[in-house]
Amino acid sequence: MYFRILGQIVAKGRIAKGSGIDTLARLRLKYGGSNWRKMSGETEVELQNGVIRKAEIHWYEATGIGPKEYKIKRFLD
Repeated sequence: MYFRILGQIVAKGRIAKGSGIDTLARLRLKYGGSNWRKMSGETEVELQNGVIRKAEIHWYEATGIGPKEYKIKRFLD
């Protein structure tokens, strides 16, 4: 699903880190790096059809690489 993040991500929290991430091998192969974390937060997103909604999003991030692979987990409105 295509979407665009509008504004800042709030209520950030870590879901998992290191070997607790089930896709760790794929992330290291695709992006490199180490010290990966799976993160969660809330923000407003603009969907492909132009609708703006508040959503909980998840993503992966690593030191020196930054955030990757954002995905919407659920809508909050």
